[in-house]
Amino acid sequence: MFTTKGYATHGAHEPLKPFSFERREPTPSDVQIEILFCGVCHSDLHIARNEWGFTTYPCVPGHEIVGRVVKTGREVKKFKEGDRVAVGCMVDSCRACSDCEKGLEQFCQGMILTYGSEDKHTGGVTYGGYSTSIVVDQDFVLEISDKLDLAAAAPLLCAGITTYSPMRHWNVGKGQKVGVVGLGGLGHMAVKFANAFGAEVVLFTTSPGKETDAKRFGAHEVVLSRDEEAMKRQLNSFDFILDTASGKHDLNAYLELLKHDGTLTLVGIPAEPEAIGAMPLVRRRRSLAGSLIGGIAETQEMLDFCADRGIACEIEMIPMENINKAYERMLKSDVKYRFVIGVGSLR
Repeated sequence: MFTTKGYATHGAHEPLKPFSFERREPTPSDVQIEILFCGVCHSDLHIARNEWGFTTYPCVPGHEIVGRVVKTGREVKKFKEGDRVAVGCMVDSCRACSDCEKGLEQFCQGMILTYGSEDKHTGGVTYGGYSTSIVVDQDFVLEISDKLDLAAAAPLLCAGITTYSPMRHWNVGKGQKVGVVGLGGLGHMAVKFANAFGAEVVLFTTSPGKETDAKRFGAHEVVLSRDEEAMKRQLNSFDFILDTASGKHDLNAYLELLKHDGTLTLVGIPAEPEAIGAMPLVRRRRSLAGSLIGGIAETQEMLDFCADRGIACEIEMIPMENINKAYERMLKSDVKYRFVIGVGSLR
């Protein structure tokens, strides 16, 4: 075991503060990573404050991790010291179920989250990327191309794959009209991907001031969702809509925008359940669906796609000691578009 510095919260109403803990020494199949940058996901805030009801304390958040390999186990063939690598939302799975066999580890009932899951190696819980180092099995470590800026690549490990995966699954591409609801950390990546896939992209937002950014990211049109007439002009015209919003909003209004056989897919998770009318679905054979990150192979595919296309997240760098201020700013939507922690500030 070796000591690692990090930031943790010890209760739902407590701020994050410096915390030292033990990481395992690499096993034969492990990769030890010096963490250089870690993205700040809104789910970090939800879990740190136990808003989903399953947090174990102390909690070290962070699942958008990039860094360099500093040590490998003797059986590791995929990586060597000095490699640029990443770790996303999960660090292990059962490896044997039908989901794992299909490369859908995110749906494995035995998936081990990067933080907050039972840690079979230490007997405690897993600790995340708000720390200086992490040890992960090589099969859950990802390669980062030299073409990508490491800091801007960090949020791709959640915001990137969360929006890339459903677009791949529902075959977003040329000749399709695609809507994106919300232009936050997830939404701005969704716009970039939809445009890169060749679709006609429409952003839905409640904020008039986001039009310029949306078009810079690749949106062809911006619709203010509070404008009833503007929404009516979009009725029955979309092949696919990706809803990234986590605040309360009317899903039925977006279902009405779909063509027959169109799909509205949720990746944002509102705190309260929404009422869904049967008629918008039944009348035009529309679908309402959800999507959760992506498997390891698909996440690598996404990272390689971003490297080839020059796609990265829009970020604001912060030192670790500003994480509590960052959380408060996130609640006010005061970030463009993803905070990334420079972990060197911990050293």
